[in-house]
Order: sequence, then C-alpha cells, then structure tokens
Amino acid sequence: MKQAAAAGTKERVRIKDGFWDAYAALVRDTVIPYQWEALNDRIADAEPSYAIRNFRIAAGQEQGEFGGMVFQDSDLAKWLEAVGYALGTHPDPELERIADEAIELVAAAQQEDGYLNTYFTIKESGKRWTNLYEAHELYCAGHMIEAAVAYYESTGKRRLLDVVSRFADHIDSVFGREEGQLRGYDGHQEIELALVKLYGATGERRYLDLAKFFIDERGAEPNFLVEECGRRDGVSHWTGRQQPIPSVRQMAYNQAHKPVREQDVAVGHAVRAVYMYTAMADLAGLTGDAELLESCRRLWANMTGKQMYITGGIGSTHHGEAFSFDYDLPNDTVYAETCASIGLIFFARRMLQLEPKSEYADVLERALYNNVIGSMSQDGKHYFYVNPLEVWPKASEGSPDRRHVKAVRQKWFGCSCCPPNVARLLCSLHDYVYTASAEDDVVYAHLFIGSEARFELKSGTAAFVQTSLLPWQGGTRFEWTEAPETAVSLALRVPSWCGGQALLKINGAESAYRTVDGYAVLTRVWAAGDVVEWEPRLEARLIAANPEIRADAGKAAIERGPLVYCLEEVDNGAPIASLSIDPDTELIPTFDAALPGGAVSLEAAGRRADLAGWDPDQPYRPLGQSPEPVAAELRAVPYFLWGNREPGEMAVWIRLSRV
Repeated sequence: MKQAAAAGTKERVRIKDGFWDAYAALVRDTVIPYQWEALNDRIADAEPSYAIRNFRIAAGQEQGEFGGMVFQDSDLAKWLEAVGYALGTHPDPELERIADEAIELVAAAQQEDGYLNTYFTIKESGKRWTNLYEAHELYCAGHMIEAAVAYYESTGKRRLLDVVSRFADHIDSVFGREEGQLRGYDGHQEIELALVKLYGATGERRYLDLAKFFIDERGAEPNFLVEECGRRDGVSHWTGRQQPIPSVRQMAYNQAHKPVREQDVAVGHAVRAVYMYTAMADLAGLTGDAELLESCRRLWANMTGKQMYITGGIGSTHHGEAFSFDYDLPNDTVYAETCASIGLIFFARRMLQLEPKSEYADVLERALYNNVIGSMSQDGKHYFYVNPLEVWPKASEGSPDRRHVKAVRQKWFGCSCCPPNVARLLCSLHDYVYTASAEDDVVYAHLFIGSEARFELKSGTAAFVQTSLLPWQGGTRFEWTEAPETAVSLALRVPSWCGGQALLKINGAESAYRTVDGYAVLTRVWAAGDVVEWEPRLEARLIAANPEIRADAGKAAIERGPLVYCLEEVDNGAPIASLSIDPDTELIPTFDAALPGGAVSLEAAGRRADLAGWDPDQPYRPLGQSPEPVAAELRAVPYFLWGNREPGEMAVWIRLSRV
C-alpha cells in the first residue's frame, strides 16, 4: 500500500477558473472579513460569537465570564486556517497583520505547561481532561493545530506552530499507556487528523504515534468514555444534572462502541464520524495498516451507498446531527450539516491518495458543488447549518420537528462551526483537484477545475494548464507546459454523470483510451505544447432513487453534470408539492444571466394539481372525483443557488406525473 502525494502547495497548483475564481474572491474579499467581524461580535442582529472575547479574558487582557459553547475556540481556529490558505495564494499584508495579532492573542492565552483552552482556563480551571465525553478539549486542540500548520506552510511563520507544538507535547504527556496517563480519547474526533498534519509539518514521529494511539484506543474495553462518565457520576456538562451512565452501546453516537477496525456501518454524529474516518485513512496510508484501510472501505461503502443524499449531504436526523439507518433519507426533516459534507470531502480526498478510484472523486465533487457551496449565500454573509432537500417555510416556523430547517440563511449561529469550515475548504480547494504518484509517474485529475499545475515525478517535472468550462459546459482542456523526456501518465476521471461517455482528443485528433478504476489513463511521452481535450457528456437527466429510499418513491430528481437541480416557489409558485414532472420530458438548458452569478436553468414539462377544483375545507375526496391536473411548465435551478432570491418553498425530489 502506498499513499500518493497530494498536490496542494501554492508552488504546485493554482486555481484559475471562471466558476471557482468568483468563490475564491468572495471568500477573500467578503467572507473572511465578515467572519472576523462575527468573531468579534460586531455583526448587528446576529448571535454573538464570544470567540475573541474569550481569548482576551483567558490572556488576562479583559475581565469577564466565558461566553458561548464549550468548543467556541474552534471557530477562531478555523478562521485562522482559512486565512492561512488565502495568504498562500493571495498575499495580503493587512489581513496577515490581523491574523498575526490574533495569533499573539492565542499565544498569550496559552498556559505555562502548554495547555490551551479558554473554557477550562476561564470557567473550570480545575477540571481539565475530566469530561472528554462532552467538553471537546481535544477537538478544539485539533482545529488549532490545523490552523497552525496551514499558516506555517503558507507564510513560513512558526509562531502558532510553536504554540500548538507545545500544546501537543502537553497532550502527549497526559495521554498514553504509561502509568499515570489517561488511556482515553475525545468525545468529538478531530485531534487525530490534526496530529497527522502536525507530524507532516514538523517530522516529529511522536505526533503520528499519538494520533494512532487515539484511533487504536477508541472503542477498546474497558470503554474509556463510559468509565469517565461513571467517575463524574453521570453529571452532564450541558445540563449540570446527574444522568444515567451511558452504556457501551450508546457510545455508537461517538463511534466508540467498538474498536474502529471492527466498524462497518456509519453510525452516530456524522461530523465526528467523517473526521475519524479521515484520520483512519491517513494512518492506513502512513503506517501501511491494511486492516484499517479495509475498515475505511467498508465505512465508505455504507455511508455513500446507503446513507448519503443526492446532494452529498450525510447525517439524516436532527436528533444528535447523526446517521440513523440505511436508506432513511427524509427530505423535509433532513439535517445534512455543512460540516458533515466537508468532512466527507476530507475523507474522499484521503481515499483518493490511497487508491485513486473515481467513486471517491465523484462523491467529493457531488458534496462540493451542491451541499457545501449551497450552504453559503452568494453575498458571503449568510449561511445554512442544515441543508434540506425540501422546504416548506410554514412548517419550519410551526412544526417542532422542522424548526431546525431554515427557509433563509442566517447571519451567524451560536454554534457557528459551519461558516468558517466552508471558508477553510474553499481557500484550500487547490489541494483537491489532483494527486500525483511520483513513483508511478502518474498525475490524476480528480476535478475539472481550471488551474496551473506542476509536479515532480520520478522521471522529471510535469506541468500543464487546465482550462475548464464546468459546470455550465462539459469540456476541459490540458495544455502541457513542461514534460519529462520519458513516458508519464495523465489520468482523467470519467465522471459518473457522463454515463461512461466522454470524447478524448490529443493534439486535435480523436483518440481511444483505456479506463482503470474510473480514470482514462493516457500514457505517452509528452512535450510542451501538447493539448489534451476531454469532454465528458454533459446533459440534464432525471434521476430515480433506490426503492428502499421511501422518501423518494414515485419521484425524480434532476441532475446536469455535477449539479443537482431543484424547484423553487419564486419560479414555479406554491405549493411545490402540487407539481409533478413528466418522465419523458425534455430538459431544456438555458443560460440565465439574471440568476445570481449567471447560471444554467432547466425547463421541463409537468403537471400542476388543480387547486381551484378543491374546497379548502374538504381535506379528502374519492380519487375519481378529483379534478385532473393541468399542464405546467416547470423551471429548475441549481440547488446551490436556492434561497438567494425570494424566500419560499423548495424541493429537489419531484413527483412523477405517471410512473
């Protein structure tokens, strides 16, 4: 087993893409400054963050009480990580100055022994490491470590890296199998993948070993989290009341119900799960652990094959932000937290590094183009935490089971993990476009995103420029700017949305290609100026759901390329549930400059229930006495754009006019 190198440094891949450049500019110019204001509690009518204020109090620069969630530190950490990636591609002295000052604030809040957590510094200083089940200490540490690595790799500045290294050394002294150490792990995974990154940045093997310790201990007997709850007599951080000690079985919520190598079904809190799976894949590649890799494969297959929405969302229930069971994918009470899809993208990338298979990149692309960018408004200042596939605003306001489903994006959240998570992902998008195996002399193109790329392979330097027309058109073009004198391979993903139909031209001549694990592998001696044109078939199509997915029975969704489409009330009227689509309709694409940013909409023939033929006080009547539906022209827009115009109903899955 070998792990392919990820192409991600600013010297190797730089995105230059008509679609994604707009997002990059939005994040740099609007999202990062806006989120800084939010972290400083300066957004009118938004929930306060308390994050910067907590660090000032912990640093002794201000008086006051801790505010916000126990994991509030992580919001600042993710913002700093996003800034680090942004500075790596677009230097900004003023932004760097602000970030450096924030880093100095973090450093000032660090304790003499290296410990760093504002909640336990301010509010419960004598209770460190006593409530790992609920208090997110290692989770916060992990996010700060990720921020430090990103900032160091982009700017070369070690200040934050030195801070988190001291903290990691402290953690290493607290946790382990030696006498007096805690043989435990956090209730919310994150530290594991972060320690792998810290190992990569510093070369310190003990950080990798500590990540492996946390993964190996999770779910082992006796169960650490169960025993810890017993030591606290079940007193909950969240309620302050004594509760029954949870059972080992209940630890499935934290993926700690059995050792990770024995897990084969995605269960529990979705974000915790995918963060853990990401670390498992990292460790499988770095340590050659075949058993861990096989567990990753099983968990991937279950999660994406039986528990994932068509938009790339995961975690179907709002009860615990969690997975429920196979094929349980309701559209209107869905959770599909933004952070969960981002974690899914992390996991997919790690699996691509281990074994380049198109199924991983297909899911990565699906989650990115739909759930993730759909969670943020086109103005960069409003966000969804929950990403529904069906919205009825009256239900969101009036039903206790749907109040978590918002019909409009919010300015900020008391628990605001998702907005800075989106920012850090989009600022690091260059890391996800390619991987390269230097030993095998092959570069894999996973995403069709315009970019300049450069790789050092065994045979020499390979460099090219990718020019992409996605998502509105299907063609992408690779022009070589530098190539070794011996044969190397360029592997182009055959995306699932093209149905296996893709046209290849090399220097203008149509060419055949061989497919390996979903990639068209082109092996030859390349020369500067060689041009590869790759055109996967791009057409709109109706998609059916597995009959086991009961919420979608008798319905269809619309896809075009990587994009899922939806119907909005602003285009189609209400109720959306009264509409149906003809199964043999032609889906007609039209580029509409009036949509935010300009986008392709789709026109289709359908039916609308004749509401005028119903007495509003008559809820039911015999089927034969019901008025026939009338013809209707339906208009679908990309899911990622929904909610950017007027508030109203929305649906991804549409009833079929006939089955």
